[in-house]
Amino acid sequence: MQTKRLILRAWQESDAESLYKYAQNPRVGPVAAWPPHTSVENSREIIKSILSADETYAVVLKETGEAIGSIGLMTAHTIHSAEIAEGEREIGYWIGEPFWGQGLIPEAVRELLRHAFEDLQVTTVWCGYYDGNEKSKRVSEKCGFLYHHTEHNKPVPLLNELRTEHFTYLSRKNWENRDKDTFTCKIE
Repeated sequence: MQTKRLILRAWQESDAESLYKYAQNPRVGPVAAWPPHTSVENSREIIKSILSADETYAVVLKETGEAIGSIGLMTAHTIHSAEIAEGEREIGYWIGEPFWGQGLIPEAVRELLRHAFEDLQVTTVWCGYYDGNEKSKRVSEKCGFLYHHTEHNKPVPLLNELRTEHFTYLSRKNWENRDKDTFTCKIE
């Protein structure tokens, strides 16, 4: 899949160095509930064991060909945070700190939403973000997600802690009725 500035493609073991470059940053993983990567080999193992899942993509900058983040759609049968039903998915995403504030993740999210609703015929896409993760909250708002509910004292196994998580969603109907220029959704 492609956007104006990005390619969304399957992760490759050869991406391990760039994955480590951005995922070792303690400001990236912990806000998304995973620990910073500890080595290029650690990143390679994560590519093989986690990022090789169906519908999980490297966010690649067209200009350089470098993987700078990740985005994916989880099902009811894979690792996910929201309570999702058959036909629904949960979206997850992150991007390396040097690329924050450039609109790249909203660009990737919009393309993955198009894929989810048009190609996969998903009925609803959920998006969860932890309390304090204002960047993820803002991405979900920019992409038309609507607030649904908050869960308190939610276990975060990889970090061995409890957090508050907020859930937003986007239905296919709201996505179809969105303003194509601003991506604002009309609530049905």
